[in-house]
Amino acid sequence: MKVLVPVKRVVDYNVKVRVKSDGTGVDIANVKMSMNPFDEIAVEEAVRLKEKGVVTEIVAVSCGVTQCQETLRTAMAIGADRAILVETDAELQPLAVAKLLKALVDKEQPGLVILGKQAIDDDCNQTGQMLAALAGLPQGTYASKVEVAEGVATVTREVDGGLETLKLKLPAIVTTDLRLNEPRYVTLPNIMKAKKKPLEVVKPADLGVDVAPRIQTLKVSEPPKRGAGIKVPDVATLVAKLKNEAKVV
Repeated sequence: MKVLVPVKRVVDYNVKVRVKSDGTGVDIANVKMSMNPFDEIAVEEAVRLKEKGVVTEIVAVSCGVTQCQETLRTAMAIGADRAILVETDAELQPLAVAKLLKALVDKEQPGLVILGKQAIDDDCNQTGQMLAALAGLPQGTYASKVEVAEGVATVTREVDGGLETLKLKLPAIVTTDLRLNEPRYVTLPNIMKAKKKPLEVVKPADLGVDVAPRIQTLKVSEPPKRGAGIKVPDVATLVAKLKNEAKVV
């Protein structure tokens, strides 16, 4: 069985992001970039399924600029067999990414697509669901446990009331949550091996997909800084301030 694992290049989670002075977006010049942590969990899960003998091939996919090849090499160092980069300088929104992945699903015919539930840069949490809708495939979101056997994926997911277990007939879409696994440390020998693994580069036009943005960002601004707190002598003063100054009571 073949598994498709989409991965996204994002600003590293340890970096404090800064808004550009003109308010047009986030400044990513000379900023450390890395693989989206949820996607790293997805790659790890695919590799574990391969180690169990359930999966035969893992294909990592990324959509974006040329530098996304570094992210794909990381995925191959973790254990992916080959990679595909859909190269474009356009601003990619979730619907455009889902359409690109749908075209690749039609081309590669994977038995399972595993991707992170959301990216830490935009926090949209939409691509997996949109892909499932476009491809007409069953989906299991926020997976905290995945088991595959006899053409069925059993997905355990956390809901408000506890745990929910879904059985998905393959092919299917699974989005990963933080509790699914802990990604392995990438060793130097595997990084060197990843450089020799095949990486195919295609354009959105090759897949017949229009990636023009549907949403326009008007302005990006940092949240207002919180003011210093004050001490009050008694409850009556607190209530008065909440009512007259904060106007929340």
